[in-house]
Amino acid sequence: MEIKIRRQLPTHLKPHPADEASLGFGDIYTDHMFKMDYYDGSWRDPRIEPYAPLLLDPSAMVLHYSQTIFEGLKCYRHPDGRLALFRPRDNFRRFNTSAERMAVPPLDESLLLEALKELLKIDGTWTPSHPGASLYIRPTVIATEPHLGVRPAREYLHYIILGPVGPYYPEGFAPIKIYVEPSYTRAAPGGLGSIKAGASYAASLLATELAHRKGYTQLLWLDAITHRFVEEVGSMNMFFVVDGTIVTAPLTGTILPGITRASVLQVAKDLGIRAEERALSVEELLETQKNGRLSECFGAGTACVISPVGHLSYKDEVFQIGDGGIGEISQKLYDELVGVQYGTLPDTRGWVEFVE
Repeated sequence: MEIKIRRQLPTHLKPHPADEASLGFGDIYTDHMFKMDYYDGSWRDPRIEPYAPLLLDPSAMVLHYSQTIFEGLKCYRHPDGRLALFRPRDNFRRFNTSAERMAVPPLDESLLLEALKELLKIDGTWTPSHPGASLYIRPTVIATEPHLGVRPAREYLHYIILGPVGPYYPEGFAPIKIYVEPSYTRAAPGGLGSIKAGASYAASLLATELAHRKGYTQLLWLDAITHRFVEEVGSMNMFFVVDGTIVTAPLTGTILPGITRASVLQVAKDLGIRAEERALSVEELLETQKNGRLSECFGAGTACVISPVGHLSYKDEVFQIGDGGIGEISQKLYDELVGVQYGTLPDTRGWVEFVE
């Protein structure tokens, strides 16, 4: 399908952020967006238009039954000025996995990547040059059919928006404090934990806010059945370094198959660092901390890349991880991934795709 392009008038273009070093996360958006509609059994009318509010009927099904999915990826400015995407095909592949689980019609992944690149050719000047800053990309699908009745919608809107961002956490690449959540659960087997659906994130909001009130940056979820086995932390996959081995929860249906997670495991293998995907109970975790076998703990995700954990709290007892600082393995993984993303290290794995 041909992508139609309608540009914003030059007189209506937004000013770019004056201070890229002070960018927050998720508050600024570029001048254009990609849109495509689904009706009468097919996706139609792919187009790039000026960024603008959406017009929805009050009975639009997304507002009542939360039939919506999204993705998150970034565009990076390399030292030579080129714009680079990190594993975008994996993001759009996962987007369709989420679509299938939420009964959303599948999308043409090649068309989506083409559309994203066309959008970046128009708004790519918004991509920051400051170290640690990037252009965040949010593909989304929402059910737009005006209907009150529990069934999959017959009409949808897909859109992609962009915005310049700095570090996801105000701490940047610095140790954070996390709270082990003993009661609330994020996802159960057979649920939405393995996809990026709005509903699964909504389920995390209350417990996360309670953790924030206690002074913690994020919380670590335990499994929904026994409340014993560690799963994700906030919107990140979680990793622990026990006896020099990286341990992370297996993908059993309640864990998001993160693009950064997969990248961490591959980089660890390439660096000769042993890694295991296995269940880890909170009892084992605390025992390894007490006897000195737990040297590091970190989260990994698109927004933060690598987020070291300096302290962990469980049942009102606070435990320091290692020396409370950034661990050696966390630092190595961060340096490798960020180096490839920003073009200061060679891409030997075919992960980088340029906007040309």
